[in-house]
Parts: sequence; structure tokens; C-alpha cells
Amino acid sequence: ESASPIFTALGSLLLLPVRLLEEGVDPNHRHRLGWTALMVAAMNRQHSVIKVLLDAGADPNAGDEFNNVYDTSREKGIHSLEVLVSREDEFSSRLSSRAGFRGCSALHYATLADDPRSVRMLLEAGTMPVCLTYFQEAQARREAEERRKFPLERRLKEHIIGQEGAINTVASAIRRKENGWYDEEHPLVFLFLGSSGIGKTELAKQVARYMHKDVKKGFIRMDMSEFQEKHEVAKFIGSPPGYVGHEEGGQLTKLLRACPNAVVLFDEVDKAHPDVLTIMLQLFDEGRLTDGKGKTIECKDAIFIMTSNVASDEIAEHGMQLRQEAEEVSRRKLADNLEDVQKSGDVKISRQFKDNVIRPILKAHFRRDEFLGRINEIVYFLPFCHSELLQLVSKELSFWAKKAKQRHDITLQWDRPVLDLLAGGYNMHYGARSIKHEVERRVVNQLAAAYEQELLPKGCTLRLSVQSEDPTEHSAPNLRLEVVGEDRSSRTLDIRPPLSPEH
Repeated sequence: ESASPIFTALGSLLLLPVRLLEEGVDPNHRHRLGWTALMVAAMNRQHSVIKVLLDAGADPNAGDEFNNVYDTSREKGIHSLEVLVSREDEFSSRLSSRAGFRGCSALHYATLADDPRSVRMLLEAGTMPVCLTYFQEAQARREAEERRKFPLERRLKEHIIGQEGAINTVASAIRRKENGWYDEEHPLVFLFLGSSGIGKTELAKQVARYMHKDVKKGFIRMDMSEFQEKHEVAKFIGSPPGYVGHEEGGQLTKLLRACPNAVVLFDEVDKAHPDVLTIMLQLFDEGRLTDGKGKTIECKDAIFIMTSNVASDEIAEHGMQLRQEAEEVSRRKLADNLEDVQKSGDVKISRQFKDNVIRPILKAHFRRDEFLGRINEIVYFLPFCHSELLQLVSKELSFWAKKAKQRHDITLQWDRPVLDLLAGGYNMHYGARSIKHEVERRVVNQLAAAYEQELLPKGCTLRLSVQSEDPTEHSAPNLRLEVVGEDRSSRTLDIRPPLSPEH
């Protein structure tokens, strides 16, 4: 009640409350009927008073506790006429006595007063409109519900074939982070191990797509083969004062400053110079990075993913051994529609293999126990099993079938033996890339040659099939292209080989 003069002053619009604030009056003190001084100033377009109150620490997001004249009268035990007079004299006479105002902020009243300047001042002060708050809360609830119904594991499996163990490990760690079950003093750090072309980089990209709406900003990829020399540390964090490029900053620091919670991929980290690893250790251990200008970037909320081919041969050989039994089961179970496949998650790398084989290799290469100690999860990527190879081939053929339809109005079809034949081009050391190259070599080259020789009628249907050149001589099977007619009859295309240079 000692603060009532501030409301009298504001209500009569005769003086500013500077003196009262200097005497220690709380700028957030409420009138006995529930409103604050900032609400009164906003409703009455008192811009100078709004500034004084905001500078003094008035909360722009506070909500009015006054409902309407009659409800407030019952709640406070005051005659409704007294409430009405007080509201009109000490707040505003332009508001309906029957309307409800509970929860309204100063921004609501500035809007009711049709005062853009007050609205701008309150927004600049950090006002969170109630509707926006409700929207954000509702959006958070929707996202949480969506995560429960459509978990990260399922999302990742839509884009990545196989690697079920790797997907489960990464998704579990991110789930801990999302739900607050992690050490907030340190960023989340992964090391992805396995052969080339097996899904390590793609998994990192999909994690970034899940964590950030703006993937271009939220995904940072650093090719560590560019930082093999000692002097290239400057490219990483920026040159110190007095050196060339000081003003340009470092490649990593510039991007992290723009998005401190990004998903950062350090590709082929085993190629980086030891001094770069020292900087990364500081980054992983303290969750901060100091650039060449001496400025510190806090990035405890970032996710760091390193990829490496170190020990890839050992992992591949061990994985192939583990798959032998599962492969036989897979061949027996595999259905034509690829639905009934052996799950790669059923194959697990033993703890003994990790500790006795992989750990010594990593320790010998990185030579720093503290560096390996800051890694939350070492994730292993195994060679593809036969059923996964068939899915890779099917995906690659579907990609080219879509291109054929879009570009040339050609429908491309194939049967199961085609998948088996193309899967034979798999090279364990090149991963999915070997399947991509096999499809291009054996299928796309034929399509391009047939198109060039004008053998493909517009709008036709093509069927890929397997044919042995000479069964009696047990020659390797080949792929052939057939044009399928409307009556389901087929005609094999006679594709001429390209002329050799001497002809």
C-alpha cells in the first residue's frame, strides 16, 4: 500500500514515478486489484514512463491479475462500484467492465491502446507475447509427442541402410541429451569407425537434420586432411595477432560462433596434426574454444562427430566373421520384396574385441589417453550383409528409374536375379560406393548407349534381366535390356559397342 502513489501518479498522468523509484519502490509492485504500473503506462501511451519503468527493471512479461469488475469484486470482497471506480480512475476508463483481462501483459494493453511506439518499446525490452508463449509450449508438446511416436532410430533407418547397431548407439546418446540426462558441462562426442562408404558421414548429416531445422547452418563439416601440417592450426582457429589472416578468423571458430550448438563433423580425424588434436581436446573437455583473436566461444551444447578409417580392416574382417552365420539365415529368410531381412543389429561386436584389438590400435595412433577418454561413444560400422546389399542395389536402381521417367518418360523394371548379380560388385573397402559404381557400369552405361543409338521409343517400358552368354561354357552372367510391349511381349535391344579409337 505504500506504493499506491505510483498508481495515483500514473492514473492521473500528472508526474513521472522517477522519485518514487529512487526512493526504492518496486517497479513490479502490483495495485491491490492486480495490475502493474507498466500496464497503466502502456494503456495510457506514456512512453517516457514506460522507459523509466523498464530501465528500473519492470517485468514486461508480467500478467494482469485483474479479471473483470464483477469477478474481481467477488474475489477481493470489495463492492463492484468501488472496483469500477478504481479501475477507471487509476487504470483506464476506456475498457469494458465486463471483459476479462486476467493474464494480459503490458503489450496487450499497448495494442488495445493502438500505440505502435509502446508496442515496439516493449518488444525490444524482451516481451514474450502470450500467444507466442502458448505457441512455443504447444510446439514443444507436439515435438515431444512426435519423438515418442516416431523415434530417432526409425527416422535414421529411413535414410541409412544397415548399421543398426551404430544407429541405436547414436540415437540413445542423443535421447539422453534431449531429455536432460547428460553432463551439461561437456559436449557430446562420438568417434565413428569403419571402412569408407559405409554410412559414417551420412549418419552425421541425418543427426544434424534431426537436431536443426536450418541444416546448412547447423551442420559443420571439417575435412581434417586439410590440417595435416603444424602451421595449418591457424586455419582451424585463426591466426594470432600480427600474422597474416588474423582478421579473417579460423574456419571452425567462425562457423561455431554462428551456431554454437551445431553438429560438427571432423572427417578423417586420424589425418590431423597432433597440435590440432590438442585444440580438439580442449574443445571436448571444456566445451569452449579460444580463437586467434583471444575470444572464447562456448559450445557445450554442440555435438562433435569424428570419423576415422583407423582399424577399419580389423573391424571389417571381424564383422564378416560375425555375419557368416547370420548370412545363411538371411539367405533362407529373404523374401522377394526385401521385407523379411536379417537385422544387422543382431550382430554385435564383443567387448573383448573392442578392448583387446581396437583400443590398442587407437591408442597407438592418437597416443593420448585423455583424448580417447573424452569420447562418449565409439561407434562401429560393419560391412554390409547380403540382404543389405540387395537393398542398396534396389535403392540405386530406383534412383535411376526415377531419372529415366523424369528425363525421358521411360519406365525401368527389374527382377530379383538382377539384384543378386549387381550385389556381387560389392567391395568391402569401398562400401556403398562400389554398388553405385557397379550399377553405373553395368546398367546406366547400357541405357546411355541405347539412348544414343535411338533404340528407346519414347514412353517405352524397359526390363532388366539376367542372361548367361553361353550356359554350356559356364560364362559369367550378363545384364540385358528388353523393351516390353503393351501385350507383355519383349524384344531384346541390340546395343552396339562403342567404336574403338582405331576405328
